[in-house]
Amino acid sequence: MSDAAVPKQKDMSEPMLGALLLLPAVLLLLLVVVYPIGTLFWTSLHSVDNANPQAGEQWVGIANYLRAFDDDRFWHATLQTVIYIVVTVPGALVVGLGLALLANQPFRIQWPVRLSLLLPWALPLVFAGLIFRWFFEYQTGIVNDLLARIGVEPLGWLSDPTLATIAICIAIIWKASSFMALMLLAGLQTIPKSLYEAAEVDGASKWQQFVEITLPMLRPSIFVALIFRTITAIQTFDIPYAMTGGGPGDATETLAMYIHKSTLDFLDFGYGSALAALMFLFSMVATSGYLRYTRRSSGRGAEE
Repeated sequence: MSDAAVPKQKDMSEPMLGALLLLPAVLLLLLVVVYPIGTLFWTSLHSVDNANPQAGEQWVGIANYLRAFDDDRFWHATLQTVIYIVVTVPGALVVGLGLALLANQPFRIQWPVRLSLLLPWALPLVFAGLIFRWFFEYQTGIVNDLLARIGVEPLGWLSDPTLATIAICIAIIWKASSFMALMLLAGLQTIPKSLYEAAEVDGASKWQQFVEITLPMLRPSIFVALIFRTITAIQTFDIPYAMTGGGPGDATETLAMYIHKSTLDFLDFGYGSALAALMFLFSMVATSGYLRYTRRSSGRGAEE
């Protein structure tokens, strides 16, 4: 048989090959992301009669969402979560930036400094909350002991709503600043040393180098760190739960804690799913805001 009689096999086109290679990733994404989120929203549109579980789920539409908007406890937990976001995200950024700059200095032995950044981030959140609960304990806590040594009366850090919020914010900033520092340190490592050398030749001070070189070059890393930190701040649960359990009363209760109580303690899965869906929407809005601002900044930079 001649070669001309053998039918030629068509090569797979590049779009088809790309789709075939992406198919496993798409299926995995559907399984671990799209399906759980879809199930969450579907459950939020139903209600379960806890007195009669055999009745199954009942369709209630958006009733659970309307119930949330009329729920004072939901708004209080949301406001408390916003307070944690507004205080701890900038606080962790400032502290983390300072730690990153310190770790980026040309020490002869740098690993102890960088290891000190890794340890708080690797520490479990609940364990960190228990540590700071002991720090701010009324009778045996380190903070009140130091206050007593300078003649200040001990404070009820965990029994006063305002002081409890301050103590929780301090604990979250301490825990989150190490993560911010690690991300910013990675960004600092990408800045060419030649830029600083040229600035020194031109007579720029250290502060001018920081403002004109470090901050602009570090902006992408800062935005990525802010996105991750804001999302985790919206989901704040472990540290307040370990320190105060949401108390006194529900003064320090976050939205994630209220979702936990509604779903697992009260077994109101429909309402808890609606609250979780709202928290998911809050996270998406915050993330899209950061990304939109990043695109605008990059667009202005390209025009300049």
